[in-house]
Formats: sequence, structure tokens, C-alpha cells
Amino acid sequence: MANFGKNTCPDDAMKNNPHTLRAWCMYDWANSAHALVIVSAIFPDYFVAVATYQNTPCVSIFGFLVKNSVVFSYTIAISYTFIVLLNPYLSARADSSGQKKIFMQAFVTLGASACASLFFFTQDTQLLGIIAFGLSLVGFSGSLVFYNAYLPEIATPDQYDALSARGFAWGFLGSVILLCFCLSMILMPKVYGGISESWACRISFLLTGAWWWGFAQYTLAMMPAGVGTGQASAERRTKVWRELGGNYALKTFVFAFFWYNMGLQTVMYVAAIFGKSELHIPTAMLIATILVIQLLAIVGALSMARLSKAKGNIFALRVAVVVWIGVCLAAYFINQVGFYILGVVIGWLMGGTQSLSRATFAKLMPADTPDRASYFAIYEMADKLAIVFGTASYALIEQVMGSARYSVVALAVYFAVGAFMLSRLRSK
Repeated sequence: MANFGKNTCPDDAMKNNPHTLRAWCMYDWANSAHALVIVSAIFPDYFVAVATYQNTPCVSIFGFLVKNSVVFSYTIAISYTFIVLLNPYLSARADSSGQKKIFMQAFVTLGASACASLFFFTQDTQLLGIIAFGLSLVGFSGSLVFYNAYLPEIATPDQYDALSARGFAWGFLGSVILLCFCLSMILMPKVYGGISESWACRISFLLTGAWWWGFAQYTLAMMPAGVGTGQASAERRTKVWRELGGNYALKTFVFAFFWYNMGLQTVMYVAAIFGKSELHIPTAMLIATILVIQLLAIVGALSMARLSKAKGNIFALRVAVVVWIGVCLAAYFINQVGFYILGVVIGWLMGGTQSLSRATFAKLMPADTPDRASYFAIYEMADKLAIVFGTASYALIEQVMGSARYSVVALAVYFAVGAFMLSRLRSK
């Protein structure tokens, strides 16, 4: 394991160090490659093509045939259910022992290794591929609790919005760079010795795991060493949940975040599958749309930070959530052209909503709390429970109704509930 240094947790006078802030943003650069290549762009299409049974778009699960797109959604839901159950205990232990780095490194290694092992995912190893995909999600999610917990530790509150947006912007940019290289193998095989599309995809999964783990080491090397509270982890969990119950603004925001994030994250995880299975969009056009979405997300993250500075975090989030409702309702009626148009809107919304949500939670946390990992475990719990319920309900509605168009209408309802909860908070 890397030598992480011996500097202690900084007080306010030691925060906003440019080198530390840059290293923190680098983890967004590192892990976002997984979010783009594995979750959104290349792997979903590969999964649909490989996860078949006797030339049907189904997977045999314990003797039951299940549509492969539904298996994809259920794998996401199961993986995040596991991490929701695990994270509260690990985060409290990290706060108690001051070992955020060790826990973060463990999840990074698990996720990146599982991601790289997707290289071995073929029609003959479908179960291995599904398990590896699920474990990569566990590593991705688990690492974010400890990564996000560094935000209030290395920056002052006036920097949260801009730093969170900067991190997401770096993530979107880095993931696009890696995706473009991976696409070059798929679209220009002659340059790489006539490589097959299947091999190009599998090499892409291997490269994504290496990219994620490698760049994460710079972040871990530069983060301050933890200082434990010394209190039993069970007592830390109880204390944090009691504080949350007495903090109306933070508690209300968590509920609002859960609901609108249920819609947002589900869109992110199933957009490629929706475009492929429901609208039959050609793979090249689908990936091109995803690239445009990623680039626009950079603009969205930065512009939303500016809007929040002028009008307040809650006001900016209200605007974004209302637009999300319109996107979901429009998705019920769209054709291929409409998908491309909505992609432009989604790109702006995606970056801004995610970056501002993280910053808003950090602002609403009790000032100078030593339980940063435990608080962000609550944030991640809301985030991942939203993904679990969102993707599971999306898959269930699609399976029962026979079309994913009905599923996107349900997502509009989730956004509407989130908008209502946000209306109960002050704009600033």
C-alpha cells in the first residue's frame, strides 16, 4: 500500500491548499471512468450482446429466464443494497479510528480489480461477468463515502460549491479521454492490428480498472492522515443519527435528495439500455450521444455553481429538478431524434445536480464535526437507496408493462416528490 504521509487533519487555517484540492479532484478523474465506460457507454451494449440464452435477449438465472436489461438493473440494485447495509458500520469505524484512507483504498482496490476482471466476461462466463459488475459497483460506491468526507476537511464552506463542481468537471473530462481511446479500438480496429470488437471492449474494461486504481493513488497520497475520535463506532453512529434528527434543514434535504436522486441516478444507469432496447439507436450514435452528455455535464456543473452563488443552493436545485420532471415526461413520447435532443438537456442537468447536491449536504452538516465519514455515509445511503429503489422499480415496471416508457413516467413522480421536499427549505 502507498505511503500516505503523516500530516494531520487540517484546521481552517490549513484548508484550501491548492495541491490538496487538486489531488482531491483527481479521484473524480479516476473513478468517473468506471461510471462512463462500464455503467453508461461500452459495457451496457456489450452486456446486452453477450448476456443471452439460446439466441434470445435473456439470461438464465437459477432456471428462470430473465430479460438481460432487467438483469442489468437488478444487479445494480442488489449491489447497492449490500453497500447501504455495510457503509454505516465502516464509516463509523473510520471516524473512530481515523482510517478513512485505509477504507477508501480497500474499496478502490476491490472495485478496480472487479472492473478489470470484466476482461474475462464472455458468453461462457456470464455469471462471472455479472458478479464482477456487481463488485465493481460495490467498490465504486464504497470508496465515495470516504472520498466525499474529505470535502469539509480540506476546504472551507465558501469553496464547497466550486470545488465539488470542479471535481465533477475533472471526472467528466477524464472519463471522456479514456472513452475516446477505448472507442478508437472499437471503431478503428485496423490501427490496432485488426482487433475484434469483442476484444476491444474487453481490453477497455481492463484499462478502466487500471485507470481507476492508478490515478486514485495520487489522491490517497495527498489526503491528510486521519485523527480518530477514540469513541466506540456504535456510539458515533448513534450520535450522528441523533444530530440528524434534530437538524431540520439537513434532514429535509436528505429526504429531498433521496427522491429526486432516485430519478436522476436511474436515468444515468439505464439511459444507454433504454436507447438500445427501446429506441434501437445504433451503437455509434448512442456512444456519441453519451460523449456529448459528458462534455455538457462539465458546463452544467460549473454553471450550476454560479447559479447557486447568486441565488442559493436550494433555488438552483429546485430549477434543476423541475426541468428533470419535464425530461422524464418527454421521454415517454420520444423517438430517436428526441433522444438526442433530451441528451443535451440531461448533460447540463446531470453535472449540475450531482455537484451541487454534494456541496449542499456538506454545507448543511454541523460545523467542524469530527464525524465526516459517518455523515457522508448517510448521504451515500440516501444516494444508493435511491439507486436501489429507482433501478428496481424501473426494471419491475418494464417487466410488468412490457415497455420502459412507462418506467420513465414513474421517474417523473420521484422528481416531483423531491421538488416538493426542496420547497420546504429556504433558497439560501
